[in-house]
Amino acid sequence: MQSIKRYWKTYVLGLILLVTLFIMAESGFQVRAFAQERYADLQNFSKVLNLVQQYYVEEVDTKKLIYGAIKGMLRELDPHTNFMPPDIFKDFETETSGEFGGLGIEISIQNGVLTIISPIEDAPAWEAGIKAGDKVIAVDGNSTKGMSLVEASQLMRGKRGSKVILRVVREGEDKPRDITVVRGSVKIKSVKYTDLGDGFAYIKITSFIENTAKDLQKAIEKHIKEKGDMAGLLIDLRRNPGGLLDQAVKVSDMFLKQGTIVSTIGRNKNEKEVAVASKKGQYTNFPVVILVNEYTASASEIVSGALQDNKRALIVGQRTFGKGSVQSVIKLGDGSGLKLTVARYYTPSGVSIQAEGIHPDIEIEDVDPEAFAKAVVKSQTTREGDIAGHLKGDREKAAEKLDTRQGAEEGALAWWKDVGSKKEEKLSPRERLFKSDYQAYQAFNYLKAWETLKILTR
Repeated sequence: MQSIKRYWKTYVLGLILLVTLFIMAESGFQVRAFAQERYADLQNFSKVLNLVQQYYVEEVDTKKLIYGAIKGMLRELDPHTNFMPPDIFKDFETETSGEFGGLGIEISIQNGVLTIISPIEDAPAWEAGIKAGDKVIAVDGNSTKGMSLVEASQLMRGKRGSKVILRVVREGEDKPRDITVVRGSVKIKSVKYTDLGDGFAYIKITSFIENTAKDLQKAIEKHIKEKGDMAGLLIDLRRNPGGLLDQAVKVSDMFLKQGTIVSTIGRNKNEKEVAVASKKGQYTNFPVVILVNEYTASASEIVSGALQDNKRALIVGQRTFGKGSVQSVIKLGDGSGLKLTVARYYTPSGVSIQAEGIHPDIEIEDVDPEAFAKAVVKSQTTREGDIAGHLKGDREKAAEKLDTRQGAEEGALAWWKDVGSKKEEKLSPRERLFKSDYQAYQAFNYLKAWETLKILTR
C-alpha cells in the first residue's frame, strides 16, 4: 500500500515538474519570439539610418534623424507623450517654478488641431487677447498642422521682448485673425483673493505651481484674521489648466478630514496608488462652492472631483476639460527628456477623469450679463406661482431664501441695474468682480444659500 502511495506521490511530483517545465519553455518561447520580432524591427531602423547616412543627396545630422524618429514614434501615442531635446527640456524644468519666459499659455491637441486650453492671467498672451478655445492654425506663418505639442511650443518660444504672430480661429467668427504677442517674463500669481463682504471670500486659483497650497492657506488665514470668521468660500477654477499633482492633493487635503483624494492606475490594474486625506484638514467648518468650466483641466479637476465625491463642496458651472492622464518626466543621458503618459486619474468614486471631466452638481451657463437681462425680459411668462396670493408649494417655501430661478433672474436684473448706475470708483470689490461675470455671480448666490440647498437636497 505504501509503495502505491509513493508511486502516486512520485507520479504527481513528476507531472507538476513536467507542466512547470512546459510553461517555462512556452513563456521562454514567447519572450524569445517577442525579442526576435523587436530585433527585426530595430534592424530595419538601423538599415534605413545607414542608407540615409551613406546615400542621401546631402550630408545629414544623425542626432537630428534619431530625435525625429523618436518624435515620430511617440506621435502614435497620445498628445501628452512627448520627446524634448536638451534645450527644450531645460526650459520645461523651469516652468513649474512660477516664473519663466514665453507667452503664458496652456496648449493641447484637440481633433488634430493646436488649441488653447487657457491663457495664464496677466501673462503676455492674455494681455494680447488670446482666449481659451482659440484654435492656433499657424505660428509666424508656419502651419501647425501635424505638429506635436513640443514642436508648437518650440515655435512659440523666443527671446523676451520679441514678437510672435499667432493665427487663430475663434468660435463664432468666420475668418481667422492674426494676434501679435510680445514674449515676456511670465510670473504666475496662482492665488488671487477678493473680499466679498459679510464674511464671504472669493479665491481664484489660476494654476497649480509649487507654492499654490501655501499661498491659498495664507489667503484664507488672512481673511479669517481680518473678518473673524469665514462665512463661505467661492473657489474659481475656471480656465485653470492644472499643474503639479502634489499641490492639487495638498489643496484638497485642506478641506477634508478623511476620505480618498485621487487614485492613479497605470497599465497594471493591480498597482493602484491612492492619495488619502491626512486627517489634518483645517478648513472643514464652512461652505465651499467651486466654479468650473470646459477649460478647467488636470490638477484642478482632481480638486473638484475630490471635494465633490467627499460631499465637501458644491461644484457649479460647466463640465470640465477631461485631462485625466498622468505624465512621468524622465531625464535622458544627453540632457533630453521624455514626458510619458503612464496612468489615469480616478475620482474617489472610481470614475476616470480622462475624456469625461467633472460634471457639475449645478450647471451655470457662461452668458453675457446684458444678453442675459434681455433674455429674461423676453422669456418671462405667467405661471400659477406668479398670481398674487397663490397657494405656496413645499419647495417654494423652502426656496424663499434661495436666490435662483425666477427670483435669481429678477434679483440679477435689479443688481446689474444698480451696479450699472454707479461710477467705477464707487463699486465695492464684490461689484467689480461680478458686474461682468454672470457665472461667478450665480455661484456666489448658491454659496449664500448653502443652508437652504441642504434642506432642498435632503
